[in-house]
Amino acid sequence: MSVRILALVGSLRSGSHNRQLAEAAVKHAPEGVEIVVHEGLGDIPFYNEDVDVEGSVPAEAARLREVAGGADAFLLFSPEYNGTIPAVLKNAIDWLSRPYGAGALSGKPVAVVGTAFGQYGGVWAQDETRKAVGIAGARVLEDVKLSIPNSVVRFAEAHPADDAETTGQLVEVLGQVSAAAEPSAV
Repeated sequence: MSVRILALVGSLRSGSHNRQLAEAAVKHAPEGVEIVVHEGLGDIPFYNEDVDVEGSVPAEAARLREVAGGADAFLLFSPEYNGTIPAVLKNAIDWLSRPYGAGALSGKPVAVVGTAFGQYGGVWAQDETRKAVGIAGARVLEDVKLSIPNSVVRFAEAHPADDAETTGQLVEVLGQVSAAAEPSAV
């Protein structure tokens, strides 16, 4: 039986290094681990309780919830925008946190990783993402971290999937997330 990990990327930019890091996760997923990168976060309207009622949920938000409901775990890729979490990733967390107490994140393991231009690799944004997803009901894997600094330089000429150090760290993260998703880990 394989573990299905849903990846959410907090950058919409086509050349995003965080998107590339998610692609590296797909490429280097260990046997028995399936990584699915969700497309369409930019098409989800900002969370609004007035439209989050049965029969009125926007199609993209409903699709995200459906896909997330089938995931065993989550891997969130967060760049750092002005020292904090990107709005598109926070919005996805908000949609997945509802209905309150029974959202698609409830009780499922979540790890937050990423890369950023700065010297710390986006740790502030990743910490904020862990905070938000924990409040949303997920089981945050606090010790599972990967913050890759200087992304613009480090990945200027090489895709993260071709960087041996990056892929080694990423495979370790994937192993930890998949182990946390096992029924005996709960």
